[in-house]
Amino acid sequence: MKTIILTDAAAKDLAALPAQDRATVEGALDEYAMTGRGHVIALQGRSGFRMRIGAYRVIFDEDATTILAIYIGRRSTTTYRRN
Repeated sequence: MKTIILTDAAAKDLAALPAQDRATVEGALDEYAMTGRGHVIALQGRSGFRMRIGAYRVIFDEDATTILAIYIGRRSTTTYRRN
């Protein structure tokens, strides 16, 4: 199992989600950390990965032992344009 680390921005994004959506995102991240399953693709034009969880996207980097969540947000917002 990989360790999930949230940046300050990702923690703030997660806290701002409605409770049900927050639980869904946390569950999907936990499942990915334990099994490696999830709708994940590599980002184009920059390093990192994207996980799709319904209308939400988690932008993250990972190595052999950790998942670093950078941003969490809706697809329709500026999630992909944030640095």
